[in-house]
Amino acid sequence: MGSPPTAQARPRRRRLLLFFLVVASTLGAVLVLGTIFAADGFSLLELAILCLFAALFAWITTACWISVIGFAVRLLGLRRRNLGDASRTTEPLDGSSATALVMPVYNEDPERVVAGLRATLDSLCENTARGQFDLYILSDTTDPEIWLAEELAWSRLNREYAGRIDVFYRHRPRNLARKSGNIADFCESWGYRYQYMVVLDADSVMSGECLTRLVGRMDRNPRVGLMQVPPVPVMRESLFSRSQQFASSVYGPPFAAGLAYWLEGDSNYWGHNAIIRVRPFVEHCGLPVLPGREPFGGEILSHDFVEAALLRRAGWEVWLADDLGGSFEEPPPTLIDHAKRDRRWCQGNLQHIGVLLARGLKPLSRLHLGMGVMSYFSSLLWLLLLALSGLEALRQSQTEHSYFIEGDLFPNWPVSYAFEATTLLAITLTILYLPKLLGYVMLFGERRRLLAHGGAVRAFVSVVLESLMSILLAPILMLFQSGFVVSILAGRSVKWAAQQRDDGETSWREATAAHWGHTAVALAAGIASYVYIPGFFLWLTPVLVGPVLSIPLSRFTSRVDIGRRLKRWGIFLTPGESDPPRVLQFLARNLDDRAAAVVPEAGATASGGPSLFEQAIADPFVNALHRTLLERQPRAKSERLRLDGLIARLQENGPASLSQTEKRDLLCDPTSMATLHALAWQDEPHSPTPRDAAAH
Repeated sequence: MGSPPTAQARPRRRRLLLFFLVVASTLGAVLVLGTIFAADGFSLLELAILCLFAALFAWITTACWISVIGFAVRLLGLRRRNLGDASRTTEPLDGSSATALVMPVYNEDPERVVAGLRATLDSLCENTARGQFDLYILSDTTDPEIWLAEELAWSRLNREYAGRIDVFYRHRPRNLARKSGNIADFCESWGYRYQYMVVLDADSVMSGECLTRLVGRMDRNPRVGLMQVPPVPVMRESLFSRSQQFASSVYGPPFAAGLAYWLEGDSNYWGHNAIIRVRPFVEHCGLPVLPGREPFGGEILSHDFVEAALLRRAGWEVWLADDLGGSFEEPPPTLIDHAKRDRRWCQGNLQHIGVLLARGLKPLSRLHLGMGVMSYFSSLLWLLLLALSGLEALRQSQTEHSYFIEGDLFPNWPVSYAFEATTLLAITLTILYLPKLLGYVMLFGERRRLLAHGGAVRAFVSVVLESLMSILLAPILMLFQSGFVVSILAGRSVKWAAQQRDDGETSWREATAAHWGHTAVALAAGIASYVYIPGFFLWLTPVLVGPVLSIPLSRFTSRVDIGRRLKRWGIFLTPGESDPPRVLQFLARNLDDRAAAVVPEAGATASGGPSLFEQAIADPFVNALHRTLLERQPRAKSERLRLDGLIARLQENGPASLSQTEKRDLLCDPTSMATLHALAWQDEPHSPTPRDAAAH
């Protein structure tokens, strides 16, 4: 009997299998298309189409085979390396494995952030012992009102969880290097206290069980530097977001299982809902500043892929814990919000072109970076393929067939390739929709999951409706992403802005402003093809319908009332809605009572009452809290004079006379805030209450 395969040999064989499946599928499809083109010899245009088709077919078939492999893994129980759990429930872990929950925030709604954090903390309190986890809120917020609201929210959290979980807050006056710089600053200042950190986004929620199991797995596997848990989208109610949540819940598990199966310790980092070993992260994950100007040069926006690559270069393993539940996030509520997020990701991923050839990276790390680039370039390639196919169809329509060729005794009859074309279309549709079918079939292996998705019939209806929506929306996203790539190639950089975290419907004006170009391009293409190449128009119609209707589609899919109605009917139902775990129950409770989550002793800002900036000046509690959280830094004489001038202007003309930046400059200086507080109180003839002072 032969010896069992080594740990290194197993993933190598699996990757070779995937490579073979992708190459074989792509070659088969290319041969079918090549047979059609070879009838009258290859033109340069046909060769270009063939090359584009080969690249794009390999792209989509890779995703298909990953899902097929994941389906087999989940259904057949194929074995993978078992990382193990040190704790599954409330069993205390080793105290040396202190873990920091790290949440970077940037101009986020503090009430919404607190609601998610309280859900995670409540779940942790049910599953862990005191002192095992600490929470750090790391603010890069630039809006003065949001900054002060964050401090008040932190104060409440700190009191609420005192004796159970320590909650810390830090605000950076300058948000250098964006999110990656925020995390790096934490690591340099406090990271030495912790063995692990768990990075959360502002909309992240993780269960206590998930977090303790992550720590346990890291304890048992000292060569693992990072472990990513796939976040499941939840809690949004618009039609667009509910379809996304359903798709992720049904199609996501086989895809994630397939990724984990063939990648093993060469997996990737998605930027949040992951546990990281702090020491190797600090030692090896310092991000380079890319040469040249933005958008390709400067600070790396999509830092997560690069950090995973740097960990792998240093010999640390990166794993995808696809079997762990309890990791959640919220999707964008509308198509336009999805596109705005995509714009940031697009620039960050295209920056990876400058990292691909970095010295010492593992081959699979280069593959991850390349796939990130391809995820956006593919849209432009699809658009180019459609354009070239239209030109080829036009050429064919204007070329007369020669029935008699000089020297031949018999006529040259035209040959129909309808069968080959139909076969190619069928293969492509199978590749695109087989993962959806497998995700649906996999529900039948777990009765509870099937019922949580509405049962067999409702789940099937949901799959059909989601597929129809994807047919309509995919061309719109293709045009969005193609525009993003062209914009970045033209040198236009993206601005860093806060994301939309709540359900917000798209107005007709917003939809028109975002999509009029898509409608115009689709109408122009449709009219041109109908007039000059009617045969091609029929093939192009499924691609054109979505962009032509993009304005009403964007408006329609953003509606919350439609999403809720479908929810009542059991359509697009997910376990997070029908059978929510306790952490999501906590979140729903907190969202219902979010206003109360940030009320300080001095009173919340009421409509028409003093702003938080005014309260920070006059209210003793708010002023003292704010100054306590500031770092004292020496000021140059010129800067001191400038701040004194702002104080004088504020006294004379009121807060409205100051810009947001000027308010922030005053808030950053404890001396100025102490001076303003003293001035606010020095003329009082009595000793007012804090609420009186805020009103004053």
